[in-house]
Amino acid sequence: MEGLRRLPGGASREIWHFVVARPGTPNEPLVLRRDPAGHVIESSRETEVALLEAASAAGVPVPAVRWCEDPKTFGSSGFVMAFVEGETIARRLLRDDAFAAARDVLPEQLAAALVRIHRMDPDAASLGALPRPDVVPAAQELARYADILHGMAPDPHPVLELAIRWLGRRLPGPATPAVVHGDYRIGNVIVGSEGLRAVIDWELTHVGDPMEDIGWLCVRAWRFGIDDKPVGGLCDRERFWSAYERAGGGRVDPAVARWWEVFGNLKWAIICIMQAQTFLGGVQNVELASLGRRTVETELELLDLVE
Repeated sequence: MEGLRRLPGGASREIWHFVVARPGTPNEPLVLRRDPAGHVIESSRETEVALLEAASAAGVPVPAVRWCEDPKTFGSSGFVMAFVEGETIARRLLRDDAFAAARDVLPEQLAAALVRIHRMDPDAASLGALPRPDVVPAAQELARYADILHGMAPDPHPVLELAIRWLGRRLPGPATPAVVHGDYRIGNVIVGSEGLRAVIDWELTHVGDPMEDIGWLCVRAWRFGIDDKPVGGLCDRERFWSAYERAGGGRVDPAVARWWEVFGNLKWAIICIMQAQTFLGGVQNVELASLGRRTVETELELLDLVE
């Protein structure tokens, strides 16, 4: 093994790059994805491996898994996968001239990949460990994050309370259960000059309403300043919805998509508070601290959305 180095980013998981050199074969670049010590967000790396394998079989571009081992091997739960060359830093993807052609085709590519995710069989044996809603997904998710907020926020957040009430009065009805990526956004895809190369970061995947992914992709934080293009800083909502439907996804109801976008901003604001609490609790990570400061900008977005 040569050249072990930690890659930038990864507030929720550590990412390490290294090269395996074997006599008589080309060097193979690999990536170790590992839980950081003391992190509060718990999920299974074995489940994530199963998801990557199922997604690959469904035609979703993902890194190939090479090895999953007992947590003692890496010091915490983790697995090794193939290294996919490309860019993940959103500000570069949305601004650099080198990705201008990619930006032109990414909305359709992201929509097509998302349809393939949503068409994965949620009842497959390999995906049996995925979290599943007991009631209407929207109602369960709203109750879950309201409980998280009320259980840990040290200060009052009246805008978040307003958003909770707004969402509670407009709950969408039941949806056909689908595999939901859970963190589908710019920053969780690997992109080359030609466009999408891989979908990554599957630790929040669950069974639920597929519109959750569409709303999450429109959360303001993933536009990185390009607010006139609400879908990840790439395009308007209608273009993405049309691309999703043309790729074989179900019809996008604008009212349901809006509900999940409002919920996504509420969820992100609460996650920002959680990240700040993790930092204040002793996990010395600058990214966690910086994310904690972003709660207020998300509150401003929520005021605009529910007005």
